[in-house]
Amino acid sequence: MSEKTAKTEKSEKIERLSVFKTYKLYVGGKFPRSESGRVYEVADSKGNWLANAPQSSRKDARDAVVAARKAFGAWSGATAYNRGQILYRIAEMLEGRKEQFVREVADAEGLSKAKAAAVVDAAIDRWVWYAGWTDKIAQVIGGGNPVAGPFFNLSSPEPTGVVVVLAPQESSFLGLVSVVAPVIATGNTAVVIASEKAPLPALSLGEVLATSDLPGGVVNVLSGRTAEIAAPLAAHQDVNAIDLAGADEVLARELEIAAADNLKRVLRPQPVDYSGTPGTERLTAFLETKTVWHPTGSLGTSGSSY
Repeated sequence: MSEKTAKTEKSEKIERLSVFKTYKLYVGGKFPRSESGRVYEVADSKGNWLANAPQSSRKDARDAVVAARKAFGAWSGATAYNRGQILYRIAEMLEGRKEQFVREVADAEGLSKAKAAAVVDAAIDRWVWYAGWTDKIAQVIGGGNPVAGPFFNLSSPEPTGVVVVLAPQESSFLGLVSVVAPVIATGNTAVVIASEKAPLPALSLGEVLATSDLPGGVVNVLSGRTAEIAAPLAAHQDVNAIDLAGADEVLARELEIAAADNLKRVLRPQPVDYSGTPGTERLTAFLETKTVWHPTGSLGTSGSSY
């Protein structure tokens, strides 16, 4: 055996080391580690270690609000049709990475591969559902109002602003999509606190959002201890609304009290079957109604008006 052949066989026997995934936050279109440098262990349904997730700090929460506010003007000013295109693009990108999310959801929720695949399919379809609503919701809840007087009276919905979303704790992906998609479909920007015990699908979703034409800052994803992150966000003066889907009864009450300081709009936690067909409740939850009055005027001397 030649020396060259021996070296080749030796190299073939070397076992390749796996490349472990490093999960990061998604803030302002970038992927920072937690400002505090902390991480916490994430385990599957059987207690087996899966990964270390960033443990967000109050500073991370404040940075996410700054990013969301910065992105709000352009995102809320985009056409509804354009927002729909971007939400559909998110569904496209998820379709291409379905295998990864099936694996992560199965680990996170203790599901079989077939059931996890059904959950991921439903989450992808949920993005398509809300993409179709972006340019229709204004016609459903807005329009002309009959008034007694020579006026036009028109009402139209406008986004509330920066919305903090506590993602559902048990439904790590379908529930997450079901609470985030309607917030941004209507022109709001979001600061999302991922499921505390199963944050990995949410952190991976940030990677999809970054490559889906969604402007940086429209969605910001934080992981860590839900109560620790939510408390400063509920009291933050530049947050306009908060969805308490992932809060228990005690935490929800504390956050409601903190949110009252600047009259945030609050969506209280309630039992939801995320596998069912969504209605328009979450689309309208974070919309304000702008009403415009305009005199009709008169045409000619006859007094007829338009």
